[in-house]
Amino acid sequence: MTAFERPIDRWFASYSDDHRNATNQRTHVVCVPAILWSVIALLWCIRSPTSLFRDGIFAGFAMLAAALFYYRQSRRLGLGMALVFVAFGLLTRLLYAALGPRDLAILAVCVFVVAWIGQFVGHKLEGRKPSFLTDLTYLLIGPAWVLAKAFRRFGLAY
Repeated sequence: MTAFERPIDRWFASYSDDHRNATNQRTHVVCVPAILWSVIALLWCIRSPTSLFRDGIFAGFAMLAAALFYYRQSRRLGLGMALVFVAFGLLTRLLYAALGPRDLAILAVCVFVVAWIGQFVGHKLEGRKPSFLTDLTYLLIGPAWVLAKAFRRFGLAY
């Protein structure tokens, strides 16, 4: 199997077609991780309905499910995204302890809104609609695409 035969390479090729403009790519490198963190933070703010689980359990389940999706696409990419999730999880836990659930949720909503505005400005400059409007799976592909760009920048295979 050649590298382009992997499903993740087909996803990336299609995603890249909608992200050729350099400014749009730069907005994605900043805004996609910001959106990812904000979703994790918002999920973290959902209180556990029972004392059996700790707060943050919903974010943990979502990060685990996403990491497994990425791992199925590419082991290295899956491990890289797992590290991103650990870092974002630790950051969120620290912010949750410092700010509390209400203020963390407010911060996360603000980051989410500003980052999505950045995304849509980038796509306006690109002249192409966001990929997720054709297939919601691209909401998962975006963070992996950004990480794969970082991998390539450092000469690493994904």
